[in-house]
Amino acid sequence: MSAVSFQSVSKTYRTPKGDFQALKQVSLDIEEGEFFGLLGPNGAGKTTLISILAGLSQASGGRVLVQGSDVQANFAEARRKLGIVPQELVFDPFFSVREALRFQSGYFGVRHNDAWIDELLDSLGLADKANANMRQLSGGMKRRVLVAQALVHKPPIIVLDEPTAGVDVELRQTLWHFIAKLNKQGHTVLLTTHYLEEAEALCSRVAMLKQGRIVKLSPMSELLKSASSNVLQFKTDSALPAGVAQRARVTGRIVQVPAADAADVEKLLAALREGGVTPEDVEIRRADLEDVFIHIMNEAAVKQGGAA
Repeated sequence: MSAVSFQSVSKTYRTPKGDFQALKQVSLDIEEGEFFGLLGPNGAGKTTLISILAGLSQASGGRVLVQGSDVQANFAEARRKLGIVPQELVFDPFFSVREALRFQSGYFGVRHNDAWIDELLDSLGLADKANANMRQLSGGMKRRVLVAQALVHKPPIIVLDEPTAGVDVELRQTLWHFIAKLNKQGHTVLLTTHYLEEAEALCSRVAMLKQGRIVKLSPMSELLKSASSNVLQFKTDSALPAGVAQRARVTGRIVQVPAADAADVEKLLAALREGGVTPEDVEIRRADLEDVFIHIMNEAAVKQGGAA
């Protein structure tokens, strides 16, 4: 039995401009103990899928099972098995951190939970904030409390929806160390993130969504293996020759160009020389998840555009 099973899930919203289909027949099984990544650009349908999983939104078609429990027909049972960290910073301003965690335990019928609460506070760097009012915390500290609230009832399945968006490096490292430990202990983790280096480091399998459809579902190792090309990376302030520019990804002064082999690298460097461009800090690296992601999204855009 899968930890989470999305079965032909569709979601249509009614808008003044007409119906908008956010999800289109999404089918996906996440196995017990997996660290699974759900990736896609803004508007791809990731948060809609998470909202349906959490029971906050109802699918227009299909169904979702959590360890065999239907999220609509058996909501309470399914919800007890989930620990969900939302994107938004939602908190009760009237309670201290420890009180908030005790109340959250109570929502799931968990009593005498102080030992686990203490472990959460310590593991997430909140021990010295245990008695602070939630209003006194920084955004990063509030994010840590959200993670602790999601885990306070020891759910077998942890859902992280952009958990490190806008937070500092220390929190990211603390969070991933703790979540990776829980995953090794058998917890299933579902992660959505725009930080692709996090997904590459943590996830054993990923699904990529675009415009409400799954366009790629693959083990991480196979996904990276399929990216046989290298990437020529350098810095420049000069305008790129047209032949290089149409292949390049430019971020400020940093230019990244896919290169099939050593001969291709030499052709690119020759084109730069002929164009009067002197590259700085030149390096050749293996393609990473970000390179693969951009390639797959571009391919999907062409196919979906043709289908339209």
